[in-house]
Amino acid sequence: MKSSRQLSLSCRICGKTRSGSQLIPADLVRNAISDQIRMEFPDCSAEGYICVSDLNRFRMRYIENLLESEKGELSTLDREVLESLKLHDTLTADVDLEFEKKLTFGEKLSDKLADFGGSWTFLIIFGGILLAWILMISIALLAKPFDPYPYILLNLVLSCLAAIQAPVIMMSQNR
Repeated sequence: MKSSRQLSLSCRICGKTRSGSQLIPADLVRNAISDQIRMEFPDCSAEGYICVSDLNRFRMRYIENLLESEKGELSTLDREVLESLKLHDTLTADVDLEFEKKLTFGEKLSDKLADFGGSWTFLIIFGGILLAWILMISIALLAKPFDPYPYILLNLVLSCLAAIQAPVIMMSQNR
């Protein structure tokens, strides 16, 4: 037995014979859209199939009527949105790409630094440098360490790094 997707069936609106994959069972159509179909085709029953193109036409009318009832009248933008829905087109471009084109050198640099400063790569490298510093000072230079415990120079370097890194991250987050 063949499935309904492989059979050729006729649309109850336009009457054209189409393959089953281009038809939708009429009982699966939303009630509000079925009501609109019945207003134009009163003799249509809830049985049978409707082709995708006819269903989309009635969906567009439903959306248009819904917008008109909410707003009173449709603006040019509303009509553009409806037309893009009808054509399955997108209205927006890649806004991130447009935004990134307008960034200054400083903004791009702060983004790159913030991305790196908040990454696992940075944390692992920085942790390795700290561990190496402490081991080198504590073990290798026991005779005469240039930064003895409690590592005052290391604290100064860390404070300077934090003083520089925080404003860079805030600049990046500010946008």
